[in-house]
Amino acid sequence: MTLPPIREWWPELSVAARVDVLEHAPHVGDLAREEIRSLTGAVVGMQETLSQTDLDYARADAEAQVDEESAEG
Repeated sequence: MTLPPIREWWPELSVAARVDVLEHAPHVGDLAREEIRSLTGAVVGMQETLSQTDLDYARADAEAQVDEESAEG
């Protein structure tokens, strides 16, 4: 079981699954694992972890999204 590259699934995750990833980092929470499986077909095990590079990508994207929504508000 290998976690697919984050750029394949992160943009497609629901907001709840993204929060799940960030809350459980470096591990991947249950909701996110299920969505990743649905999106990629990969079976993501409970012990899978995000690399620091992937975690940095996820955090930067989440921050950018918050900044974008703040600017719109």
